[in-house]
Amino acid sequence: MGWIDKIIANIGAMAPEEIIWLSIGFLGQFLFAMRFIIQWIVSEKKRDSVIPIAFWYFSIGGGAILLSYAIWRADPVIILGQSTGLFIYLRNLYFVTRRRKVDFDVPDPDREGMAADTPKTSDGITKQGPKA
Repeated sequence: MGWIDKIIANIGAMAPEEIIWLSIGFLGQFLFAMRFIIQWIVSEKKRDSVIPIAFWYFSIGGGAILLSYAIWRADPVIILGQSTGLFIYLRNLYFVTRRRKVDFDVPDPDREGMAADTPKTSDGITKQGPKA
């Protein structure tokens, strides 16, 4: 019996709950691997080593799913690795989005600068335009 046959036999002997969690684990691993594939594709296109924002989203998605799987498996090694990684991925995504907001000076819809806002003077009194 080869190793593939052993794996198939083991999966066949699993309870439905175990098969579901195994599928969840594979999904997390797929998302986690996609971050490197995306990074590689973007870097090849730009002919430079870059980390696109999608890298961080795939890291967070894959890491969160793998962390869930690790908690179900009660695997302290994977739990520690994924929980630490999630903190780092979220922090990096925060830095990227903060930098993009500053770089593009995107107006916040809850503040001044949007088209629907009425113009304001520096003293805070709203100027009224001419009445039609």
